[in-house]
Amino acid sequence: MVETEALITPKLLDALYTEAMVLADEARSYFESGRFSEQCQDEATLSVSFSCESLKVTTRLMHCIAWLLNQRALHGEDLTDGEAWHHSRELGYAAASDGPMVELFPEEARQIIDASEELFQRLQRLSARLEYQEVVEPPVHDMFRRLQSSF
Repeated sequence: MVETEALITPKLLDALYTEAMVLADEARSYFESGRFSEQCQDEATLSVSFSCESLKVTTRLMHCIAWLLNQRALHGEDLTDGEAWHHSRELGYAAASDGPMVELFPEEARQIIDASEELFQRLQRLSARLEYQEVVEPPVHDMFRRLQSSF
């Protein structure tokens, strides 16, 4: 886990978790406020698209928060490496936003959607780097494995 610790520190995890929670709170506040309806024309297609995008943002952020909590548990030694890297603890799938429709939304809605996508993409990159490090077998381990199999 030495390489993992080099990529993720408790301070980084705390910062990312705080960012995700603040963004989730901002999104909830905006989605519940009714400001979207006040700022847009009463068009059914736009309203349905906004509902879909709000679900996508919520899903994206919940995946981020769950993954970050999993990483905190791993770094707090509440989980073993094997438990932490089980496929059920991976960063989940979240559908991308519909760019052309989002462009029709008010600025505040676009900022929340873009911020959620950007955070999710950063965590995807971080997760991919961590998974790559877990997969790569150090040469010394390969040598020991080959020596054991020859006896």
